Amino acid sequence: MLLRYKYYFIATFLLIIAFVFHQSLTNFLVDIQPIVPPILAIIIALAYKNVFIALFTGCFSGYLILSDFNVIKSTDATFMSFINVFEDNDNTIVILLVLLLGGLIHLIQKSGGINGFVESLVKKRAIIKTKRGANIFTWAIGVVVFTSGTLSNLITGTIARPLSDAMKVSHEKLAFLVHSTSTPVCVLIPLSGWGAYMIGIIEAQGLSNGTEVLLASIPLNFYAILAVTGALFFGASNKDFGLMRKAEIRANTKNQLDDPRHNIGNNNNVIEENEDEKQTSWLNVFAPLLLIIIIIIVALYVTGEGQGILNGDGMKSILWGIVVSTFFAMIIYKVQKIFRVREMINLIFKGCGEMISVAAILMFAFSMGHVVNQLEAGAFLISKLEHILMPGLLPAIVFIISCVISFATGTSMGAMAVIMPLALPMGMELGISPSLLSAAVFGGCIFGDHLSPISDTTVLSCATTGCDVMDHVRTQMPYGLLFGAISVVLFLITGLLSKV
Repeated sequence: MLLRYKYYFIATFLLIIAFVFHQSLTNFLVDIQPIVPPILAIIIALAYKNVFIALFTGCFSGYLILSDFNVIKSTDATFMSFINVFEDNDNTIVILLVLLLGGLIHLIQKSGGINGFVESLVKKRAIIKTKRGANIFTWAIGVVVFTSGTLSNLITGTIARPLSDAMKVSHEKLAFLVHSTSTPVCVLIPLSGWGAYMIGIIEAQGLSNGTEVLLASIPLNFYAILAVTGALFFGASNKDFGLMRKAEIRANTKNQLDDPRHNIGNNNNVIEENEDEKQTSWLNVFAPLLLIIIIIIVALYVTGEGQGILNGDGMKSILWGIVVSTFFAMIIYKVQKIFRVREMINLIFKGCGEMISVAAILMFAFSMGHVVNQLEAGAFLISKLEHILMPGLLPAIVFIISCVISFATGTSMGAMAVIMPLALPMGMELGISPSLLSAAVFGGCIFGDHLSPISDTTVLSCATTGCDVMDHVRTQMPYGLLFGAISVVLFLITGLLSKV
């Protein structure tokens, strides 16, 4: 009987405690006001696994504090902050980039080039005849398609699955290779909407050299590097361990590509669905993607005014790359009579619509960064922790926190938007390199997204490879934890050396 009312007893007890110690609680909350918004955002993200609610609540609570707890003023300031995001040209470019990239990806996906590539390389030529070759081929395709985690999972899984099935590669191993070369590659080769997003998140914290910080963070992004190179090593060597080794033995000896208890992989739903679509030249996929790279590099050089691509305008260059590539794709598809102009415009707008959620996260993130800077959360944390926190430990701590939040929420981009407003200002106050801290945030968020069962890339990599989601999570987890543990050690070493 008492168990039925336990929550009422707990709530009553907490209310009594709050009443008795209300003055102490009030003083405590007043003392920690500058860090309430980001902490509240993190707690809500973990509790409800919804980044939108978390970021909105963080923004509102920040403006509530700044307005001396005037609800009407804070509500108005919150919504006006979202509008004011677009007063900054760079913010607008970043959001536009994300939408345009979604349109281009959707257009490429529907062009039929993926099916054409499968037909020409796998079914007709059959140039890959060993399991090792199939694994390396899967890894290579994943690295080449670096413009989007979604597109990478879709193309790599769809192309590699027929070949891998023929070579008796378990679907768990195939999903591991496909997943490990999706978002980890996107952050290491940021010549896409990912680059624009990460530059925007960095510059939202008050830094003007976001492109330079991002490029310098790439060699320090230990988890992403280990995930990509580790996938190549385990794919090429066939030296697996844990549940992955059992899955590979099962595939080799019993010809069972999936665990018989979760045998969803033999229905070929994904392949049949793609075969019902158009089938055109593989160049319709790779020509627009290659053109993006070329235009971005040229634009970086031009905007760098002869000082090298590192001094170029990263966001404008990516914008030019996506816009030119979109027009190029439309022209070649029209010439081949794959689509009519009206069809292509509709596909582009549909793809833009699929990226609205990412654009919204960016808008919330820019607003969150502004309010956290106004509250001077970084300086506040330093004043409280400077005597007890070794600055050199901060990168490793930030990496671990990023891992936990991203894993719990199932989103890397959303977790980056929640963590960066707290980590980067605090690190800069402590004298930690912004590139090192950015790498810790980006790497940790990729870790959580990579291993989380509720991540969209996890679900998509399983959908295209035919692997059961939980089989994929269980077999990939030991590898991810290994890469993550090594990353923590490397961040400890790098952080401590940076303060010597």
